[in-house]
Amino acid sequence: MSDVPFVGIAGNIAVGKTTLTKMISERLGWRPFFESVDDNPYLSDFYSDMKRWSFHLQIYFLSRRFRTHREMSEGDVPAVQDRTIYEDVEIFAQSLHEMGNMPQRDWVNYRALFDEMTAYLRKPTLIIFLKATTDSLLTRLKKRGREYEKSVSAEYLHNLNIAYARWINRAKLEFNVMTVDTDNFDVYKDKDRLEQLIQDVAQRCEA
Repeated sequence: MSDVPFVGIAGNIAVGKTTLTKMISERLGWRPFFESVDDNPYLSDFYSDMKRWSFHLQIYFLSRRFRTHREMSEGDVPAVQDRTIYEDVEIFAQSLHEMGNMPQRDWVNYRALFDEMTAYLRKPTLIIFLKATTDSLLTRLKKRGREYEKSVSAEYLHNLNIAYARWINRAKLEFNVMTVDTDNFDVYKDKDRLEQLIQDVAQRCEA
């Protein structure tokens, strides 16, 4: 198994994961891996009927993320990933279950599959956790204007933020985690702060 570093960028919807993935990959010459969104066959259906499509969507994400994670961990060049496989179960599937949108038997089945799959994976060298308030996330969602995201509610984002806070406290005991507050961080304008962040990432991955 390769020991080349790879980084996962974690965080809520619209927090800035894709943008930072691009910037880190371009600045450090790392290979980027992006979340499957535009070609996702379940996403629009899911947002219109979460209870009907939650299990299908999460299985799709899990299979794609597993393949990506394995490719990064076995690769010969450093890589950076837009969203980690761990968020699939710890944040989204669990939140859907708690909100009544994923039945108990689907949740148990999904969790067992996740545990078996991730047992074979090398852990990321670093997880960068991007956080933002619900208000900030709503503003960014409206700004990027994806049609299927118009139905995303403040309550859903808030619940995800709670799940992220709960998970990241546990994750710090298992992973190397860097937390970045993005509420007042514009990566396009705050060039010095962005450069420092990228340098910090590079140094943590060299240690």
